[in-house]
Amino acid sequence: MKNILDIDGCKAVISLDPDIGLFRGEFLDLSGGADFYAKDLDGLMEEGRLSLKIYLDDCAARGIEPYKAYSGRFNLRLDPMLHAAAASAAAAEQKSLNEWIAEKIRAAAEAA
Repeated sequence: MKNILDIDGCKAVISLDPDIGLFRGEFLDLSGGADFYAKDLDGLMEEGRLSLKIYLDDCAARGIEPYKAYSGRFNLRLDPMLHAAAASAAAAEQKSLNEWIAEKIRAAAEAA
């Protein structure tokens, strides 16, 4: 089961908060926190839309960029044996390690 909802073009991860018996949604690509709670999917969609609207309106009023900026770069730390295995797999496909890893991440992200 996927635990990601798309609400008006923004993705939110959904989890169950067992302490209060409600589902919790948290938007992923916003520059600040915006979460919402409901007991069912319809409620999550409604509360998510409201939470997102309030967040975006507040950012506009304050002149704040509402979305995270991604540079396209990140550091990855691996066990040296896994690093060697990945480099060998990339070479076997005649790709750079960066190309090979980017393809694997893209495939995993699209499947999520």
